[in-house]
Amino acid sequence: MEQTINCAEACVNGCVLGDKCPNIEFREATSKFIEETSLDQMLEMAEERLRRKMTEPPKWVFPEDV
Repeated sequence: MEQTINCAEACVNGCVLGDKCPNIEFREATSKFIEETSLDQMLEMAEERLRRKMTEPPKWVFPEDV
C-alpha cells in the first residue's frame, strides 16, 4: 500500500517517508545541485530571475479563465 501525503505540510522538518518518498528523485537532484553550486552562483540565479520577473508585463487572470 502506497502512502499519499502532502509533502509541503508533512515534511517541513525533513522527509517523513525516507526511502519510500515518492519524490526521492527530486531530493537527490536537489542535493546534487546544492553540493555542486556555490552560494554566489545561487544568489546570481535568484537575482537574475527576480530581475526578469520585475521587467515582464503583468499577467491578468480573469475569473472565467480559472
